[in-house]
Amino acid sequence: MIFVGVFPNSGWYCPSGVLSSLCAESPEGFAENVRRNGRMIDDGDTFSPKVRRWRDVFWLAIFMLHLIALGFVLVLLGLNRFKKSDRLNIDRYTNRVWEHNNGLTENYWPNYAVAGGVGAALGWIWLLLLGSHANLMMKVSVHILTTYLAVISVLCFWCKQFFWGVAFATGAALQFLYVISVVDRLPFTMLVLQKAVKMVWSLPEVMRVAYAFMAVMLLWMGIWSFGAAGVVASSRGDLGRWWLLVVLSVSLFWTGAVLCNTVHVIVSGLVFLVLIHGGRNASPMPPNPLMKSLRYAVTTSFGSICYGSLFTAAIRTLRGFRSKIGNNECLFCCVDFLFQLVETLVRFFNKYAYVQIAVYGKGFNRAARDAWELFQSTGVEALVAYDCSGAVLLMGTVLGGLITGTCAGVWTWMTWSDRVIMVGSTAMLMGMVLVGLAMVVVESAVTSIYICYAEDPLLIQKWDPQFFNQMSGKLHQRLQHRSALAREILTQNQHDTRMQDIFHL
Repeated sequence: MIFVGVFPNSGWYCPSGVLSSLCAESPEGFAENVRRNGRMIDDGDTFSPKVRRWRDVFWLAIFMLHLIALGFVLVLLGLNRFKKSDRLNIDRYTNRVWEHNNGLTENYWPNYAVAGGVGAALGWIWLLLLGSHANLMMKVSVHILTTYLAVISVLCFWCKQFFWGVAFATGAALQFLYVISVVDRLPFTMLVLQKAVKMVWSLPEVMRVAYAFMAVMLLWMGIWSFGAAGVVASSRGDLGRWWLLVVLSVSLFWTGAVLCNTVHVIVSGLVFLVLIHGGRNASPMPPNPLMKSLRYAVTTSFGSICYGSLFTAAIRTLRGFRSKIGNNECLFCCVDFLFQLVETLVRFFNKYAYVQIAVYGKGFNRAARDAWELFQSTGVEALVAYDCSGAVLLMGTVLGGLITGTCAGVWTWMTWSDRVIMVGSTAMLMGMVLVGLAMVVVESAVTSIYICYAEDPLLIQKWDPQFFNQMSGKLHQRLQHRSALAREILTQNQHDTRMQDIFHL
């Protein structure tokens, strides 16, 4: 563990390895040493064409082949039940295994159209209200999600869907326990999110990027839902339909994550440039920064985005679960090996990599490793671990998905009640992807702020001095907490060793 010395009033900090030589000096002398020895950002290194090379090309090829192959399969599955049952005679390969019915693609495709429309509307509304009511909307997401999960659980029990009723009830309980466990972190989290919204709202082109990518996602969802409707209407049994829908959902999740992280890279690059130059309208800003960021994101860095999108969400979920069981000593010991592996994976798969990809054009693994080592070497990792902004934004995404799934599920229940869960669950995923494309613009600003603070604190001080002092004060507090905890553990270990020596004597 690397601890950092902090001067709360000045905001300057230094790694523990140089505390004896630097932190004993006055804040002014310390600041001078940071300027001389620290890593100062040179904007000439950012968005430089000569250092941009194609990265992770293998994963770019895999993603594109996956899209082409899946698009063909989706069209095939949809057409097989479009206006005519078994139009392409696919059922003859399964007539000895699966049940038969006369469902048609057009029976369920409109339900998915509703899901796409509701998800897009929620995303667009969120972006429109971002400047004036973002803080209120985030608070609502945190506190309403538990209630909404509980209500859906009751509806599932009422429809005799006991498995899903238990699943949603468990989700409501876990959400409630999570909010209770992090309630003391929410004020700082909301502060960070407010500043991120302030940054994003000052960049109207960021909103246009989000709208454009939501439109692209809607086009792909039109094809995806056509195939999914064909699967729901197919003659396969419930088990066969569910397996196909799971495969299609994994593909949609990956595609949605790729588009979200592409927006992440574009917005991160633009926010980083704004922080480097001290403002959107600063004279040294390079021309057309948005187009440069967009060009790199969809060309040389796209392979890295495809690669990282496969793993980052799962790793973040596992890491978040680890933080919840940290106080349960028995459970922690049982799964310690697994989560040691998770911590290793976090070093190579984390969302902060996308800032490094955007700014320096690195490959994903190197970008993730460099970002994590930067946080650990400066102590900012303590602040990142304390912040819950990612979880708060995820709650908003899940809430949007639940609303979308509910709308599609209610319509399905009125016409095809035996397909409610199939249509509702896949519609929920569609809503989460669309709302996530709106949420990611704020998350991109958050990650860029933390990377800038770790790389060169002066950038944040120049942008917002009050926020800079608040971040430095919170960092100082978290490092003091970790130091006290480390001393407590050391004292306990020494006491246990003495007791063992006495016992042996």
